[in-house]
This record gives sequence, C-alpha cells and structure tokens, in this order.
Amino acid sequence: MKLTYYGHSCFSVETNGTTLLFDPFVTYNELAQKKNISAENLKADFILITHGHQDHVADAVSVAARTGATVICAWELMGWFNAQGISNVHPMNTGGKKAFPFGTVRCVVAHHSSGLPDGSYGGNPMGFVVTTPEANFYYSGDTALTLDMQLIPRWTTIDFAVLPIGDNFTMGAEDAAMAADMVQTHKVIGVHFDTFPYIVIDKSAAQKIFVDKQIELVLPEIGQTIDL
Repeated sequence: MKLTYYGHSCFSVETNGTTLLFDPFVTYNELAQKKNISAENLKADFILITHGHQDHVADAVSVAARTGATVICAWELMGWFNAQGISNVHPMNTGGKKAFPFGTVRCVVAHHSSGLPDGSYGGNPMGFVVTTPEANFYYSGDTALTLDMQLIPRWTTIDFAVLPIGDNFTMGAEDAAMAADMVQTHKVIGVHFDTFPYIVIDKSAAQKIFVDKQIELVLPEIGQTIDL
C-alpha cells in the first residue's frame, strides 16, 4: 500500500491497483502549487469526501469528471455533485458501512461543520475507516477529539491513522496523539497543517508529543509517496 500526499488534507492511497483519492484540494493551495502539483495529474478510481468545505472539495468535480471515479460522500454532497454534472456518486452517512471492490468503507463521527462553497448545507462531516486486504486505516477528516473514536478498534485493527494536527480548526498535535491512543494505532500521518497562517505548526514540538507517547508521527512533504 502506498500513500501520496498532495498537501493540506489531500492524499491518495493505492491498494491492489486501485487508487483512492481523499479530499482533493490543490488548485487553490499555494504550497501545492509551489511543488507543481496539479489537479490535472491526480489519479482516482474512487474519491472520498469527508465534508463540504472548499479546502476539501475544490478539485473534486474536475477530477471526478476527468477520471470517471466514483465519489463517496454524504447524501447532501451527492446533490451538489449531481448539480454539477457528476452522476457517479455513492452516498453514505454516519454509522453506515459499505463493501466496494477494494474493501469496505465505514463512515464515523467527525465533530466539525460542513458548508459547501456556494453556501449550501453539506450534511454531516464524517471520517472513514477503510479496510482492505493490504491494510486498514482511519482517516478522521476535520474533527475535534471525540470519545466516539474509542469505538473504532472494536470494529477493526487500525494499521495507521491519517489525522489533522494543525489545531485552530481541528485537533492539534496533542489531541491527535490522544486520538491515536483511542484507535489503538502506533503510526499517524499528519495532515491539515501549514497551509494557512492559522494552522502553521512547530513540527519539532509536534514530533515530541508523539515520541513521548511512543507513536510514530509522519509529516510527509507535498508530493512525497510513503510505503505503508
């Protein structure tokens, strides 16, 4: 399994020849632009959207139209995609689980908000627990720390978690390390940091928080691919 980081909360996971793309946002991300990351080059067989904020959906329509990928998202987001000509959408909601060719997706609680770029309602924000023959992982989406995370290891073993660490709008590093404890994983990929002034972090301080808990924190460079 390979994970490629495209900046902010946009990343892809390649598993058994299938590419899962999460929260595509590169066109308006200056840090991604400096690394020559283009939405035109993003590959996807499935696009998973945690919520409707622009910094998670900005490139979703163009990538879905170009690739024909199946979009997995909240019911309310499906209507927004349909209105923009994207019909290959699989709607889900918190608490639901569905089998796909690559494995299963379970939608879990995320405490955040979800307004779409046009101001319309984006439904419940969600996180995803993805199980595949290669590995199982939890992508929390934008969220506060919540005790609901303690349910996740009851459903499956988590090999790694993708968690926001930028603070201000989401968990910071300290809460993300607590989240890793709750889901019982020892490997975290940090996202949702440094993109905007509000979420610039001290990387050394973040690393120390995780080291003290004996959890590995990976802070990938934009464009970097990690073998998992």
